Amino acid sequence: MEARELYLLNVTLHVLAALVWFGGMLFLALVGAPVLRAVEPATLRAELFRRLGERFRAIGWICVGVLIVTGTLNLHLRGLLEPAVLRAPGFWTSPYGRVLAWKLAAVAVMLALSWVHDFVHGPAASRLPVGSPEAAAARRRAALLARLSAGAGLIAIVAAVRLARGG
Repeated sequence: MEARELYLLNVTLHVLAALVWFGGMLFLALVGAPVLRAVEPATLRAELFRRLGERFRAIGWICVGVLIVTGTLNLHLRGLLEPAVLRAPGFWTSPYGRVLAWKLAAVAVMLALSWVHDFVHGPAASRLPVGSPEAAAARRRAALLARLSAGAGLIAIVAAVRLARGG
């Protein structure tokens, strides 16, 4: 496979993983959660939220893994992982370098927030008694983390578009 074909295949996988990850978050926020809020009894609603969250967590983290691998390979295939490039005077202050820094920072924030949501607050909220004040507070924290993670993901996507257009 030629270098250009490999690069285009890699970018395609990167974009597909981003679509599934970010699209899944949007679906849960804009469709899944509003529909589930109307489900009664509350115990069924909580169980459905838990199942959706667990299923999406597995798919989402697979996508994040694909994004990390393909993103790193994209940088390599574009010659941006060379020490001479990364240490070059002015690279990180150039328009391209600044946007790349924003994207990498947004990805780091998204990963941290998603990890805390998926492995700390989300599971904790699902273990608390349905309808309790503690459960409601835990669900609000988990929802806030999900929104912040989606916001960081949106910043990464905007930065990716800018990078594709030269910074």
